[in-house]
Amino acid sequence: MSALAVSRWPGQSWEDLLRLREEMEWPEGSKVEIIDGVITVSPSPANQHNVIAEKVQRRLYSVLPEDWGIYQTLSVSVPLSLGMFIPDLVVVPVAEAGAPGTSISASAAELVVEVTSPSNAHHDRVGKLAGYAAAGVPLYLLIDRWAPGGPKVTLHGEPHDRVYRVLSACKFGEPITLPEPFSLEIDTSAFPVD
Repeated sequence: MSALAVSRWPGQSWEDLLRLREEMEWPEGSKVEIIDGVITVSPSPANQHNVIAEKVQRRLYSVLPEDWGIYQTLSVSVPLSLGMFIPDLVVVPVAEAGAPGTSISASAAELVVEVTSPSNAHHDRVGKLAGYAAAGVPLYLLIDRWAPGGPKVTLHGEPHDRVYRVLSACKFGEPITLPEPFSLEIDTSAFPVD
């Protein structure tokens, strides 16, 4: 199954999109996001996708303070970009994740990690990249298994005017380093490739 898009209609507000996302019956196990004002339904990711997310999560736990958490299914709200994203991993203060509601503001995130799938690679590279930058998320780690030219990892940072600067990039097999407050090297050689 590839991603399914539910387009918005003229006059539809952000609140209308949120209500539709919450009230509709979507296929069980699917990931329902709003990307650039369009509700997008994606299938569950492949096993290799989850292995990569777990490896990054395991490394992050080694450097996080007790009052920060790593979440896998937390909805991240980016109303400025008409977005409600569900990143593969998001690092936020535990107090933010524990607040009432069904999402957090993207501005609360310290780091967002997205691992591409064939059905969502374009969204992760373009729509979410712009959305996270617009929200001021300090670091966006894009693990692109489907990148043209072969799998690669790109660390985006220093958001300004909806644009990130590429802080570093590498091919699978090479290490990538996250700066402060993480100061962490991630070995990508263990990431599975298809």
